Amino acid sequence: MRWLAALSLVLLLSGGERGEEAFPPLAFLALDQSRIEIGGGDPRILVINFWATWCTPCLKEMPELDRLARERQDLLVLGLAYEEIEDSELRRFLERYPVSYPIARIDPFAPPEGLPVPRGLPLTYLLAPDRRVIRRFLGPVTAAEIEQAIAAWEPAQ
Repeated sequence: MRWLAALSLVLLLSGGERGEEAFPPLAFLALDQSRIEIGGGDPRILVINFWATWCTPCLKEMPELDRLARERQDLLVLGLAYEEIEDSELRRFLERYPVSYPIARIDPFAPPEGLPVPRGLPLTYLLAPDRRVIRRFLGPVTAAEIEQAIAAWEPAQ
């Protein structure tokens, strides 16, 4: 029985799930007041990153995600600040840790209906343009890991 628990933990931490259901169609209002839609017909690959200001691994991956957002026009990176925080406080935080991709605040006590609830942070979803999950990363992710997941997915399209 202990091996089953260990295997479950390894599968959970690997985060490499494929073939999951499509991500629900959702819309977010980013801090810059732009509207971001998941499932709105955008042809780009979507990187959705759940993070929090208090999460050290989240802060370490932000420059990687920012580089991806700036270098790859076929990607849309969206940061979802999953914590109880005021917009003004989040804006002050982002002045110290600026990123070029949109950030939306998600209240963990009242998340949008249908939004997957992260079991840990950071959590990053890589979605195909049709909202199908290409890969889910639990824990910090690098730009190289996202690039590898896209390269592995592209031939299978």
